[in-house]
Parts: sequence; structure tokens; C-alpha cells
Amino acid sequence: MTLLEVSGISKRFGGVQAVKDVSFRVRKGVVKAVIGPNGAGKTTLFDLLSGFRAPDRGTVRFRDQAIQGREPHEIAALGLSRTFQNLKLFGHMTALENVMVGRHARGRAGMLAGMLSPPAARREERAIEERAREEMRFLSIEPLAGSPAGSLAYGQQRAVELARALAAEPELLLLDEPAAGLNMRETAELAERVLRIRDRGITVLLVEHDMSLVMRISDEVAVLCFGQKIADADPRTVQRDPEVVRVYLGDD
Repeated sequence: MTLLEVSGISKRFGGVQAVKDVSFRVRKGVVKAVIGPNGAGKTTLFDLLSGFRAPDRGTVRFRDQAIQGREPHEIAALGLSRTFQNLKLFGHMTALENVMVGRHARGRAGMLAGMLSPPAARREERAIEERAREEMRFLSIEPLAGSPAGSLAYGQQRAVELARALAAEPELLLLDEPAAGLNMRETAELAERVLRIRDRGITVLLVEHDMSLVMRISDEVAVLCFGQKIADADPRTVQRDPEVVRVYLGDD
């Protein structure tokens, strides 16, 4: 079953064609990686999928609904969550509060209810906190719950951001360079977490430069070069693709 279908999307910034006529599918229940050299358009592609930028042309269909041009919070409410290449945590808030922010995308209480705090709003807030704690337990980071996010080590902050994305109850999780800045032990932990997330029934689409990680956890790999897709197959096939080899290793 196709969960996400991207058809001919393009994005230009002035004289730079960041993404050009890219099409691919993400099947439900897989881990799919998007790889490519620096400047290939990978993060721009994620911005187009998650609503942070609108494509110049092309369509993005999630669960057979067109989502291109929608606001990020609307796309998140449909079941598509993402993390970012550069951490976007609230440093003055605790780790738990940061994870709760992700769950609030599924909340029903509005601003007025939050100010007046009626019984229903208080019950919802307790439910949000418990779900946030569940995701932190799932990632083995609940002991960090009361710590200010800004005081945590970088790898711990990465894990908190991942828990926040999971708290939104996504069907599709977009991870933008999740291993960036991690050491070998933390990268191994990340690999295990991504596979456990997939085993929960959550589909994962990730951008990543760590090829050993990509080949270990991915079911499918798409390759971008100068904004265009040059390959899309299983990891072993992509590894042997002459054009992919040329892009990464050069003509010699």
C-alpha cells in the first residue's frame, strides 16, 4: 500500500533549481532513505513534503489526499511528523514539556480552555503528559523528563526531538539527518530505535549521510543529485548503480 506519493515536484530559489521534477513513492510499513551529496536538495524536499515550503509545481499525496501547499500543522494533524537537521527544541522547557508539545497537535482543548482550565481540559492535559511519558519510556529517556532541554547532551536532545515527533502519533515519520553529530554508540542506538519505530507500524522516511546506517536500516533508498532523482531501489541495487557510484566516487 502506498502511503506517500510524490509526483513531479519542483522548487526553485532564484537561479538555483533545488528540486527538479522529483517523483517517488513510500510504501506503508517501510524505512525509506533519501541520500545524495551536499546540495542535492534533500532538506528542501522534506520542507516541501511537510508544508514548510510550497512546491512551484507537482503534487504530494499522503493517504491519497493532496497536501502540497497546506500548513505544517495541518499536515501534522493528518499523521505526518518530522524532525529537523538543526534541533528545534525549547531549551528553557523540560524534556517532558517539549515532548508534550508534539502531543498537543492531537489535543482538542483550545486557548480559552487552556486559560480557564475546566475539568475536561485538565483531563486532556494529564492524558497528554502520560502519552509523552510513554514515548520517552519507549526511547529509554524518561529519566530526562524533568531536565531543561537546553542542559541535555546533544544526543539526548536528538532523542527528545524524536520522542516529540512520536507523540504526535504519526503514520509517517520524516527524519532529517537524525544521526548528525552522534557518536558511534548513539548512532547504533538510533538504528535500533528506528527499527523499533517501524515495527510499531510507523513508516519512516529519512535523509541521512551515514551510509552504513542507511544500508543497515533501510528497505528502500532514493538518491538525489542536483535536485533530481537518479536512483530508487533496494539498498543493494542502489549500491551497485553506476550513476550513484559516479556521483559519490567520481568518474575515475
